[in-house]
Amino acid sequence: MTDNQNASDLLIDEDIYLTSGVHIGTQQKSADMKDFIFKVRSDGLYVLDIKKTDERIRTAAKMISRYDPEEILVVSARQYGQRPVREFSNRIGSGAFPGRFVPGTLTNPSLDVYTEPRILIVTDPAADQQALKEAVKSRIPVIGLCDANNETKYVDLVIPANNKGRRSLALVYWLLTREVLKERGTIESYSDFKDEIKDFEATL
Repeated sequence: MTDNQNASDLLIDEDIYLTSGVHIGTQQKSADMKDFIFKVRSDGLYVLDIKKTDERIRTAAKMISRYDPEEILVVSARQYGQRPVREFSNRIGSGAFPGRFVPGTLTNPSLDVYTEPRILIVTDPAADQQALKEAVKSRIPVIGLCDANNETKYVDLVIPANNKGRRSLALVYWLLTREVLKERGTIESYSDFKDEIKDFEATL
């Protein structure tokens, strides 16, 4: 997506992105994330570029859809990411690790939870660093939801997004689910996708 494309080219109405707070970053920014930052607000919060978020969700969905469902693993140590991860996993048929990631899950075959995904999705590279480290060691490509302050060194595909907000995480995983199902041909049009964003939202 180029800068001169307008908001109507987004996957959903721009207002939905904005009201979900997908673009609201942190008060710190990492050098890795500078290209995804749209501006800094007067209160010091960095604002992420939703056009780039939208573009990366499309790219991630294309990438994910190339794998068999059982080859995909999605993780979230963050509380607000756990329900979105479960809902995403249920609908696309992938493995999921909501909550604490057991060390050795990707590297120790003697563990009951040992799994060999071919692609890993992390909700926050910092909170999910154990899974990220093991994926790197096992040479598994990583898609990561990255906030303004995240380091992206080991993330192969960055989706710039507020990865701490309840509504933001629900929206990103809802969109990813819809786009993966569309890429696979499981749904022919968006009207076939009956889930709502609130179905992916963590309860308070």
